[in-house]
Amino acid sequence: MAGSATALASERQGLMYAVAAYGFWGLAPMYFVWINYVPPLEVLMHRVLWSVPLLTLLITISKQWAGVWGLGRREVAFLLVTALCLSINWGTFIWAIQAQRIADASLGYFINPLINVMLGRLFLGERMRPLQWLAIGLAFLGVNIELWTLGSVPWLGLTLAFSFGFYGLLRKQVSVPAAIGLWVETMLMLPIAGLFFVWLVNSDGLRPGVEIAQLALGGVISVVPLVLFAAAALRLPLTALGFVQYLAPSCALMLAVFLYHEPVADIRWLTFSFIWLALIIFSLENLFNMRQRRQALEER
Repeated sequence: MAGSATALASERQGLMYAVAAYGFWGLAPMYFVWINYVPPLEVLMHRVLWSVPLLTLLITISKQWAGVWGLGRREVAFLLVTALCLSINWGTFIWAIQAQRIADASLGYFINPLINVMLGRLFLGERMRPLQWLAIGLAFLGVNIELWTLGSVPWLGLTLAFSFGFYGLLRKQVSVPAAIGLWVETMLMLPIAGLFFVWLVNSDGLRPGVEIAQLALGGVISVVPLVLFAAAALRLPLTALGFVQYLAPSCALMLAVFLYHEPVADIRWLTFSFIWLALIIFSLENLFNMRQRRQALEER
């Protein structure tokens, strides 16, 4: 009984961490709108520059340096590619927010779980169940209706979905803790960010201290939700974590519509409807499958 109570308390704590992490990511567009006076590439540069010291502090406090020094060439090679995927994802997201296309960005993160399943099937040989095929088919149909009606691909959402999907796929190939992986990735981005910083200072001079302080918050935006997510992942079942992840794009979409009054075409709402239906089917099927597997283990 005591063990069950402890497990329940741990799950409740994990749920709070997960809501905080995805809520943080969902409200992040407000930060990037706040600093929209800075070009996207410069924002990305500062996000990298300020993430490194925060992650260094985190790894020091959590005593994970042994894990850093224990990385082999294979792990570093994979992290070099994931750093490229992350750069594309971060840069596209920042540009989308500053271009007042938050709704387009939220579309990408709604699609992302379905992209993950598809990539797992294509590259890892993971078997897909019939309802998972149905969910992906519905999402594909929704995107194609928009393509056929508007004559344009929702490239922004798809870029975010596929860049983060490939990021997750490649990170699965190396067993590296979240903080260590992100530290290595940002360290690999650091030389380019540093050179860009030197070039900016030489050409335009150093920004005022207040603006630098605002840009430094980009490091906090990157690291804090990661820490909360890692704490949630240790305490919550994957299914529960999967449900909570829809909080982030939902918050972003609400910000786009109600706070920033972004125009959303009627056909885009139809696309969202197909994707939401796909996510409901995908989530319920996943939950049912997890329960069946748990019952089968209990019967053994």
